Amino acid sequence: MKDRLEELRREIDEIDDEILKWVARRLEKVLAVGDIKKQCGLDAYDPDRERRILDRLASRTLAPLDPQAVRRVFERLIDESRRAEQLRMRSE
Repeated sequence: MKDRLEELRREIDEIDDEILKWVARRLEKVLAVGDIKKQCGLDAYDPDRERRILDRLASRTLAPLDPQAVRRVFERLIDESRRAEQLRMRSE
């Protein structure tokens, strides 16, 4: 049992490492969008876009996740992405 537990934890660590890479990749794209928004004089915050993202992802929820869990995870990710985008827009 202990070996299986350690194996599963290693697999979780590997998945977490992959998630981290994808989050960083996503943030790179968010910052690129922010650069374009700044050049066009647009606000970093687009509530309609955020709602559409959350609705789309919640509708594509895969088991064992539920739509509300997906929304909460992505709300946090979007909040942090927006924060990074706003910081970058202000600093440049």
